[in-house]
Amino acid sequence: MAKSFSAQVGDWVQKSERRMEAVFKESTQRVIEEAQKTRKEGGRMRVDTGFLRASLMASTAAMPLLRAGARPAPNTPDNSVLYESDQVALVIAGAGVGDTIYAGYTAEYAAARESKDAFVTSAALKWQQIVNQVVAETRGRVR
Repeated sequence: MAKSFSAQVGDWVQKSERRMEAVFKESTQRVIEEAQKTRKEGGRMRVDTGFLRASLMASTAAMPLLRAGARPAPNTPDNSVLYESDQVALVIAGAGVGDTIYAGYTAEYAAARESKDAFVTSAALKWQQIVNQVVAETRGRVR
């Protein structure tokens, strides 16, 4: 038996909402990845110890705060502090389309590095480009 018109519209709305959420989450993840991209990877983030990169946190409640005195331990070997993306991924996964996802660095010197290197600003400026790319990819998967 064929579905009623209202059932068909309901299915279409539900699929559209899922697609919007997928685009929102994937685009957010990619912007964060862009901000985290090191100079060696073609990005703008300088990496000495990896501490700044590893200090990235995310929340749907408020912007993560700088931690006074948060610096790598003295004599930390180059690139020895690793970024663990699980916390950020969990926040993105738990967010809904209407939520704001705040992502920020908690290392005390994050603002000083951003003012010189603009790794966050340059990633944020790519938001629309990234959304367009994710939408195109999503359309390619949907018939």
